[in-house]
Amino acid sequence: MKEDFLHYLWKFRKFNALNLKTAQNELITIIKTGDYLELSGPDFFNAHIKIEDQKWAGNIEIHLKSSDWYLHNHEKDPAYENVILHVVWENDAPIYRKNNTEIPVLVLKDYVSKEIIESYNALVSPKTWISCEKQIKEIDTFVFNNWQERLFFERLERKSKFIFEIVEETNQDWEAVLFYLLAKNFGLNTNGNSFLQIAKAIPFSIIRKESFEYENLEALFFGTAGLLDVEKEDIYFKDLKFRYFYLLHKYQLEKNYVDPVQFFKLRPDNFPTIRLSQLAGLYHKYQNLFSKIIDLKSVKNVYDVLNVSASLYWSNHYQFDKESSKKSKTLSKSFIDLVIINTIIPLQFAYASIMGESVEEDLIDFMKEVASEKNATIDKFNSFGINSKNAFESQTLLELKKEYCSQRACLKCALGLELLKNN
Repeated sequence: MKEDFLHYLWKFRKFNALNLKTAQNELITIIKTGDYLELSGPDFFNAHIKIEDQKWAGNIEIHLKSSDWYLHNHEKDPAYENVILHVVWENDAPIYRKNNTEIPVLVLKDYVSKEIIESYNALVSPKTWISCEKQIKEIDTFVFNNWQERLFFERLERKSKFIFEIVEETNQDWEAVLFYLLAKNFGLNTNGNSFLQIAKAIPFSIIRKESFEYENLEALFFGTAGLLDVEKEDIYFKDLKFRYFYLLHKYQLEKNYVDPVQFFKLRPDNFPTIRLSQLAGLYHKYQNLFSKIIDLKSVKNVYDVLNVSASLYWSNHYQFDKESSKKSKTLSKSFIDLVIINTIIPLQFAYASIMGESVEEDLIDFMKEVASEKNATIDKFNSFGINSKNAFESQTLLELKKEYCSQRACLKCALGLELLKNN
């Protein structure tokens, strides 16, 4: 039994409300259960009840045991002085206000049916990958689709927190914000943090000034990544190293140390050398990339804008001093799709939020053009009959699994509530 189940029971009145009595044997009539705000303080605000002939307006606090009141130190918190009813599963101790009057207690287990308890226990079973895996396919399409939209924007809101932080950090220089985001996402999961450190170590004003020289950008990126710290016979390597130390001197920069970039277990096309060169190519091609990115509304247009390759040297190299068969290192469509999902859509959402604009429908339509992600989580949902046709749907399933299913937060999930209601 968890406290959120008691919140659910009270919020939706899933108990026999006829002939309710307090532990002190006083008749209770519920006029309004109150507002469930999930903030600090009592669980439900502005409830209206009647105890015997006396009407009360105030707050409701819910606990598994009444003694939890003291366990949580509510007796010391003024926010709990206006609690008019203590709703518990077990009443194991009387609770008093500061003026020594006893708070009325409702023992909820006396009024809840055996069937609803069994339905709840079945729903939150910890033995399955997700609690509703045998029932999720049966959920009404209208409920499922509405919940997907909510999940999508919850995910964007979480991603936006990082964006808002770097907006402040860069003093609202949106070109720099985009550069940070692109750097992090070009590094993928393995090198994302290292690439972000590289981006932050180079003042974006310098990126602007040096963007006309492709090799200078590469030199800055590779040098800051520590990839030029060794000695090699490779002519291109020596040229980049010379450029890097020249640029350090030119701008009076100190050499920054970042987390080492990793090659291990990466496909060659995702080697940090290739991704950093492609990032340099992108900023060599566009001096005002943000103004192009922020207004993009279709996948085709993104493919056109992000049609860049690593520099010529990398057409037959993946690492310095190691020649390979010739291959153009252009950004693939699958990689650009990841950039759309993890950079462009969150950036457009965050920018619109700050500007006070409404772009929700545009973003959903945009994401529905992007191919669905392919990973173990999406495959598992597919096995339950929940097929992901596009990135909008795959993103919502990832959010559902991470923030609800893995937390066993079924009673905060529209799908869990629907199943419990139907059961």
